[in-house]
Amino acid sequence: MAKKKVQETNLNSLKAKLTDSNLPDMPPVNQPITEMLEVNYMPYAMSVIVSRAIPEIDGFKPSHRKLLYTMYKMGLLGGNRTKSANVVGQTMKLNPHGDMAIYETMVRMTRGNASLLHPYVDSKGNFGKQYSRDMQCAAPRYTEVRLEKICDELFAGIDRDAVDMVDNYDGTLKEPVLLPATFPSLLVNSNQGIAVGMASNICSFNLREVCEATIAYLKDKNIDFLDYMPAPDFSGGGQILYNRDLMREIYESGKGSISIRSKYNIDTKNNLIEITEIPYSTSSEAIIDGIADLVKAGKIREINDVRDETDLDGLKITIDCKRGTNHEELMKKLFRFTKLQDTFSCNFNILINGSPRVMGVREIIDEWLSWRRVCVSRELTYDLNKKKAKLHLLEGLAKILLDIDKAIAIIRNTELEEDVVPNLMKGFDIDKIQADYVAEIKLRNINKQYILNRTADIQSLKDDIADIEDILGKPNRINTIISKKLKEVADKYGQDRRSELIGQESVETYVPEAAIEDYQLHLMLTKHGYLKKLTMATLKRSDDMKIKEDDEIFMDIECMNKSDILFFTDKCNVYKAKTYEFKDNKMSEYGSYLASELGMDEGENVLYMIVTTDYKGNLMIGFKNGKAAYFPVNSYETKQNRKKLVNAYSDKSEAVSFVYIPEGEDPDLVAKSDLGKAAVFKASMVSFKTTRTTQGVQLLISKKGSNLLELAYLSEVGIKDPEYYRIRTIPAIGYYIKADSFENKQIGFDDLA
Repeated sequence: MAKKKVQETNLNSLKAKLTDSNLPDMPPVNQPITEMLEVNYMPYAMSVIVSRAIPEIDGFKPSHRKLLYTMYKMGLLGGNRTKSANVVGQTMKLNPHGDMAIYETMVRMTRGNASLLHPYVDSKGNFGKQYSRDMQCAAPRYTEVRLEKICDELFAGIDRDAVDMVDNYDGTLKEPVLLPATFPSLLVNSNQGIAVGMASNICSFNLREVCEATIAYLKDKNIDFLDYMPAPDFSGGGQILYNRDLMREIYESGKGSISIRSKYNIDTKNNLIEITEIPYSTSSEAIIDGIADLVKAGKIREINDVRDETDLDGLKITIDCKRGTNHEELMKKLFRFTKLQDTFSCNFNILINGSPRVMGVREIIDEWLSWRRVCVSRELTYDLNKKKAKLHLLEGLAKILLDIDKAIAIIRNTELEEDVVPNLMKGFDIDKIQADYVAEIKLRNINKQYILNRTADIQSLKDDIADIEDILGKPNRINTIISKKLKEVADKYGQDRRSELIGQESVETYVPEAAIEDYQLHLMLTKHGYLKKLTMATLKRSDDMKIKEDDEIFMDIECMNKSDILFFTDKCNVYKAKTYEFKDNKMSEYGSYLASELGMDEGENVLYMIVTTDYKGNLMIGFKNGKAAYFPVNSYETKQNRKKLVNAYSDKSEAVSFVYIPEGEDPDLVAKSDLGKAAVFKASMVSFKTTRTTQGVQLLISKKGSNLLELAYLSEVGIKDPEYYRIRTIPAIGYYIKADSFENKQIGFDDLA
């Protein structure tokens, strides 16, 4: 009881505090979700998009930029390496995140990690590998880093006002908004990021190709970029399955997938396959796990062992094959079922002036050039102002040259120090800046030789100023500067393509049917939905055929094991299957139960099946309302491996009969109605349609609510006097069936007796 009273006292005290008028008003309990998202979630979402996950036109996210700029200010561009922990600590002055988050950002940019085509950080120590999931990098206290030489191009002009500088998070330091990269680094090195509601995934391109394409674009905006940079180039190499049309779509839209497959060598002497390059989007462990899973599942039987033999020389996955293995066929299978072939999904989402935009390559190059022109103009303006300021000083110094003795006398005869500058201004008609400069000259330098040497630069400064002003007034000259720099970068840092291009159409893919034995067999379909698959050898045996007591076989077709089967059901669906997907049966087995094998709906029954290898021929469906639909079987042929086709034929009336008619044939058919009438006709009398969902045309006239009972081949029915039942036009009523007309009672003559 005492404990309960204490709890009540504490609760009352808490309520009193919460109702204190000095506390801020609490938000209402029934705050609309839209308002809550806008007030509480939108700032976070915008921060992630703008300040974290999406790269900008200079090719960097804020975390990359802050790290590289910190290393630049530490003198690591051309200097000695320093401990990574030192860099991480200094970077925290600009990037207020955990040390491991900063270190992981650095790791990806190092040469040792091999993530980038052109690494920005020269590393020493273990930095893991991009192609390995399990190979971890060493702690920052053990590794050393400095900037790579290519970073000269990232910071060129940063000390000449090329980009804006802003305060860091606590206002104690300045940092660049963007880095003034002299080449399109956005395309040269891959960049991935996941924001809120959007993502970015930019693949890397060859530096030399990108620079050449940009130079060509400066000369002609109508160039085809595929002529200069045909495809991406990944740091891990591999083979790109090249399709120019698909690549053009990616270049234009900024979205699409690129297929990459591994490179391998076959050691026939030792019966080995050595994988030396893998797709950029996967890891060696994922590939090994995938191969091991296939071996365990029994889907691949040609492999004895698979192991990771990666060492200081680089990646190597070794596959130990069994004797007699066809190595090329095995690789086709592995490409099909493992990450040895993978895709890179492109999403060129970039921040432009603070707004995310998905752009194609042409738009990216165009935006980069617009931004780069501003950088060059700012550098030139900075140089112009410096030269004008220097010229102004030298012009003041030149006036001193006219009477050095006068200048010395003014300085010597001035009683107060603060009057020296005003007296020089009056004595030589110069301004305060020029007078300050003259007054600061050492006494030993106030001589004719010194002044002549300094003022000799006046004319060259005037020429330089005029030239810079001319450049700033002529965009073509700025383009020339950009183009010249791009060529220098390409010549200095360009390297050969790592990813090989192979035509997609020339690549042989794994076809499951190729490994399946093809042989002749019999398919038997029962009314209860069982499919018996019997080989010819099984049929030759004298075993009894086993089916259920109340079941019967109503279709028997001879075919090959690699045939396609179309199963037509009473729900107007067609289920597609391969013959080899069903196991061979014995005579004593019921067969495969189709409802389970095909995943049919409850209560759905198979009415008919067509077995084909080429989808040639036509199908006629007779409906209860007296209509008949006649259309090609190839309307069920699909490029995708679809197992179920819904609305496969018309559902306006119940289907009562299916008749397959081989291509080029026009057989006699017979139709029977429940009025006890029959009609013989040519199949071609029914109008041919191209769509499988056609309602068809009226074949038998419905009289007194009569229905069509059956359609069949005339040859299968066996009418003694078929011409008696032949009709000349449709629709028709038909003729009453004579008692002795039918030799074969299969169409139900007994029902009419």
